[in-house]
Amino acid sequence: MLGLMQSQSLLISSLIEFAERHHGDGEIVSRRVEGDIHRYTYRDLARRSRQVANALDGLGLQPSDRVATIAWNGYRHMELYFGVSGSGRVLHTINPRLHPDQVAWIVNHAEDKALCFDMSFLPLVQAVHAHCPTVKQWVALCDADKLPANSGVPGLVSYEAWVGAASSDYAWPDFDENSASSICYTSGTTGNPKAVLYSHRSTLLHAYAGVMPDAMGLSARDSVLPVVPMFHVNAWGLPYSAALTGCKIVYPGPALDGKSVYDLMENEGVTFAAGVPTVWQMLLGHVQAGGLKFSTLKRTVIGGSACPPAMIAAFQDQYGVEVLHAWGMTEMSPLGTVCTLKNKHLEMSAEDQMTIRLKQGRAVFGVDMKIIDGDGKELPWDGKTYGDLLVKGPWIVGSYYKGSGSPLVADERGRGWFPTGDVATIDADGFMLITDRSKDVIKSGGEWISSIEIENIAMAHPAVAMAACIGMPHPKWDERPIVAVVTKPGADVSREELLAFYEGKIAKWQVPDDVVFVDAIPIGATGKMLKAKLREQLAGYKLPGL
Repeated sequence: MLGLMQSQSLLISSLIEFAERHHGDGEIVSRRVEGDIHRYTYRDLARRSRQVANALDGLGLQPSDRVATIAWNGYRHMELYFGVSGSGRVLHTINPRLHPDQVAWIVNHAEDKALCFDMSFLPLVQAVHAHCPTVKQWVALCDADKLPANSGVPGLVSYEAWVGAASSDYAWPDFDENSASSICYTSGTTGNPKAVLYSHRSTLLHAYAGVMPDAMGLSARDSVLPVVPMFHVNAWGLPYSAALTGCKIVYPGPALDGKSVYDLMENEGVTFAAGVPTVWQMLLGHVQAGGLKFSTLKRTVIGGSACPPAMIAAFQDQYGVEVLHAWGMTEMSPLGTVCTLKNKHLEMSAEDQMTIRLKQGRAVFGVDMKIIDGDGKELPWDGKTYGDLLVKGPWIVGSYYKGSGSPLVADERGRGWFPTGDVATIDADGFMLITDRSKDVIKSGGEWISSIEIENIAMAHPAVAMAACIGMPHPKWDERPIVAVVTKPGADVSREELLAFYEGKIAKWQVPDDVVFVDAIPIGATGKMLKAKLREQLAGYKLPGL
């Protein structure tokens, strides 16, 4: 027997229709590439998104055709989020920090039919356009008078002229909610990146989950600043969650330095911000150096890589900002866990609470997870036993676009689980702690050492700006850890001082064998440390005494 409820497809267009009808006067603020501040409403966003859809019709694009973007966080990019997907096409956000050869490969692999870009990325487009034969229209996200006379890009049009010529009279089509809505490529640190193809259904379910009180907890009373890029896993779903709730949304554009982010927060009354640790390092550096405070910021979600304990402590103890540690992946849309405390944790001491907050958190509804050993046997949730982390759920990848075979691992009941590549523990309350990436874990004398724990301790030293731990070959112990360190400007610390800093914090056999001071640690396109490149840089290095 089937239920007798109305059947309505879960489509991205329904989000923008809801936003226009129920909170049309909600504010959307953007710092533009031009440097000024642009303001308009969800009602304006809905109107211009329909114009985007009509403009795509004018190009003769068919359902499921891909439309690419190379753009910062801003209102025009948000219009494409809804206009492209809402009309049945597939939004393809491209990371501009990738090498031009990789950008061209991604455009060709996706077979993009149109590509919209911010003017700051014109040199990148000039470098790749001749190698992208599937793109039939190049669009510069600017006013007509900002379009260069001789761009070198055939048929280049300005976004405002292109959209401005289209009607806002458009009826969003109805189609299968499992249709593709957007596509994101993994960072591709080894080999070519893989393509993750999201559906309308997965995107809406993810947006619902993201706003829940024990996830990001967004509401119409928030002013939200997504510092996480819109080209990186759809800005963690925040543009969709914003339309769902009607919160004020504030886009930073290209200015992500500490001063620019802080000024925008203060001027726009930001209550909630989301980003990776590297951006928050710059923000905290600016605030601490100037003796400043946050007047409206209440909480921040930090993900992308493990958040150092010193950063959580600084936000909470010095500035009264709650840090929500989170974890996810491109393959997970990306939200998997958020570290929100349970009622019983509120009775704990501040020190014990911090132990919980350092974990990546507990799964939001829709995500299931488990840890397994090398034989595939499920391991206990005791907070001590660690194993390979697997996940499954309605917004988690089932297969890669144009991929061969499935990335999933079947359990004894035939259910598919996605292997994340992370090594983790899960405690009795369901709180997950990533101890390492499986490719980065250090095995010394048959025991595992967490590189993340080594890095977190180093980052707590007042002279350290950034730290990366890697394993180096050892004839007796197989591997031994060393820590590469970038010091803060003007700071001075010796190898011996840093090694002594580990005393009493971890077991003696886990203390790094050496400290290597470097000018910079390689950072990838999504803000993560590239340990493979660091190993290449230290190829001639030998452990002390060898």
